Amino acid sequence: MGGIFTITSTAGGLVTAVCPVVIKGKGLWVGWSGIHLEDPNEAIPESNPNDQTPTAGLKSDQVVSVNIDAKIFDSYYNGCCNKMFWPLFHSMPGRANFGGVHWADYVTVNKHFAVRTIEALEKCLANNRGSEKSPPIVWIHDYHLMLAANWVREHAEEKNLPCRLAFFLHIPFPPWDIFRLLPWSDEILQGMLGCDLVGFHIQDYCLNFVDCCQRSLGCRVDRNNLLVEHGGRTVRIRPLPIGIPYERFVNLAQNAPKVLKTSKQQIILGVDRLDYTKGLVHRLMAFEALLLKYPQHKEKVSLLQISVPSRTDVKEYRELKEEVDQLVGRINGRFTTANWAPIRYIYDYVSQDELAALYRDAAVCLVTPLRDGMNLVAKEFVACQINDIPGVLVISPFAGAGEMMHEALLCNPYEVNEAAEVIHRALTMPDDERALRMARLRRREAECDVSHWMRCFLKAVGALEMDDVGTTTMQPVSVDDFDDYLLKYIGYNHKLALLLDYDGTLAPIAPHPDLATLSPEIKNVLYKLSNHSDVYVAVISGRNVDNVKKMVGIEGITYAGNHGLEILHPDGSKFVHPMPMEYEKKVSDLLKALQDSVCKDGAWVENKGALLTFHYRETPNHLRGDMVDKARSLMEKYGFRATEAHCALEARPPVQWNKGRASIYILRTSFGVDWNERIKIIYVGDDLTDEDAMVALKGMARTFRITSSDIVKTAADHRLPSTDSVYTLLKWVERHFMGRKARANSLTYRPTKGDGVQMQMSLEVASTANNLDV
Repeated sequence: MGGIFTITSTAGGLVTAVCPVVIKGKGLWVGWSGIHLEDPNEAIPESNPNDQTPTAGLKSDQVVSVNIDAKIFDSYYNGCCNKMFWPLFHSMPGRANFGGVHWADYVTVNKHFAVRTIEALEKCLANNRGSEKSPPIVWIHDYHLMLAANWVREHAEEKNLPCRLAFFLHIPFPPWDIFRLLPWSDEILQGMLGCDLVGFHIQDYCLNFVDCCQRSLGCRVDRNNLLVEHGGRTVRIRPLPIGIPYERFVNLAQNAPKVLKTSKQQIILGVDRLDYTKGLVHRLMAFEALLLKYPQHKEKVSLLQISVPSRTDVKEYRELKEEVDQLVGRINGRFTTANWAPIRYIYDYVSQDELAALYRDAAVCLVTPLRDGMNLVAKEFVACQINDIPGVLVISPFAGAGEMMHEALLCNPYEVNEAAEVIHRALTMPDDERALRMARLRRREAECDVSHWMRCFLKAVGALEMDDVGTTTMQPVSVDDFDDYLLKYIGYNHKLALLLDYDGTLAPIAPHPDLATLSPEIKNVLYKLSNHSDVYVAVISGRNVDNVKKMVGIEGITYAGNHGLEILHPDGSKFVHPMPMEYEKKVSDLLKALQDSVCKDGAWVENKGALLTFHYRETPNHLRGDMVDKARSLMEKYGFRATEAHCALEARPPVQWNKGRASIYILRTSFGVDWNERIKIIYVGDDLTDEDAMVALKGMARTFRITSSDIVKTAADHRLPSTDSVYTLLKWVERHFMGRKARANSLTYRPTKGDGVQMQMSLEVASTANNLDV
């Protein structure tokens, strides 16, 4: 590129807080360099020896630069982060623009960051900067990298790299009714839950996040202790309000030369990025209302508004600048006199020395965003209030800082006339009240500075037993948990149909299907339930029907094999979904092709008759990608649909039948066409094949997905961590129904007319079979 690279530092809270810890702990900083390098291996220069910023002392070998294609980066940063996440997370969904291409680029960039983070982690461990007892901490920051933790965890576990993962969001987290508008909301939640600790500025954001995890993902949560169970892990959610380098701003205020030349006027100060979340238009309108209602302030009060340019290449920000310019011009034109202009508007960057002087000498500081994660301007203003007669802080309740800076005057920016009243009160506040309020604000900010924030984080991420909030681990699923899930739904007068998957649900996933056996406890409770007059049990599996019956070994229940292509009723009658005759030969041809091409390195094919399953659980991770792609290609070549399962790929015949349609068929043939009015239904499964049933029964059943994976999109109402929790669910059903008296009209299977004959695979009966789920 021909130029010489230099390191420059920002004065942001993140850099100020974290960089000294990275330097002292000899850690690594992974981040985008700020420019698009032609050579991704371009050397990082050393810091200037005279550097006095927080990054001073950060060596070049402690920086891991992430280089990203310029076009992808623009789509990721401007298209996804700024046009999608920023407005939505600030509760302004009308401004959000959801684009699939931008989302895909966001995923790409997060994966790239994860790869570079793993390289940094390996480097840390190689230099003995971590161990099993004290593993390195990977701390991921902000909405730009909400997915990265999952791939970091996945690669770290694959390479056996010990680490602790933490995430901190520097903007608000919205409530569920807004967050669910995001088409990829489930992926975002699960991406953040890939960490061991997720931090937010205030308690409200924590509760919003926990609520979304429960309502969108169906996770078990503990609101009192701020815990979420996900992927078989307990994730701690913690409020960690960020602070500022308090003493640094005090020193700046003490040494900064005077900037405001007049002492005859009170200055109302506003300092913001030019952003629609900052409420600049509302603030200007409130100041106009102040001058109209309290004309005594004319020529005695001026508003100094500093707007730092932001995202100038985005149309909405250019339009906002025009609106603010016009409003400032209108108000100045209306009230300006020969010796006084009501508003001085600065659209530019201001040095920290000048800013500290303005903070110090302002009579009032307006921090009135429509929505803000924290807002450090309020804290910086307080730190700089060293004069004998201090200024007054006016703050919006919609900023995170407004939740804790109780001595400030609260101002709702949406209520323009009320905001004018609050500004008037601030301007006329007695000196003793000013001093009292500011002293308390300063004491808190001095104690809760940026170093305190860092200590709180390290305590939270390193806590093994207890922390300030409470327990750090969710208790195992108990029978009583299902009172919340099921009691209101089932009640005390309804009968129940239990539809259960086998592998991964009733029995743990095993290296070989023959090893996946029922525990005596689950078999015992299933036997009891199968003999209860108000409970109907069906096991719906990907195994062939004879095998699943053999594995369960209980008479009097319904068995469905091959994802419902074969169904064996309790009376011995059997339904077999018709399949085109040519696929009988194609199954054997595909079996041979798979055995010849991909059955190696621990991979093998299971022949289930109507379909095949390619298993690669015992194949090394680095060999799986190409192997699975080749197996999928072969399945599609022979006319089968390739469907993902747990470390397996299933070849299904091209018939419109799955666990969803099979479930409805079972319910209809067992309880008649009005089955939905006669019974309550619970469906429990663990993989993608069960999603078909969960979608088909949505709104008509209570569904549970067993998952220990980090990112799983599910239609289920609730998630459960393991087959142990399925046993607990069955025990709840047993406890609930065994207390009832047996009914005369039991749920014994009664086949509908014409259902008792075994159907054979033939094209002639296809029209009949395809209407069975109507």
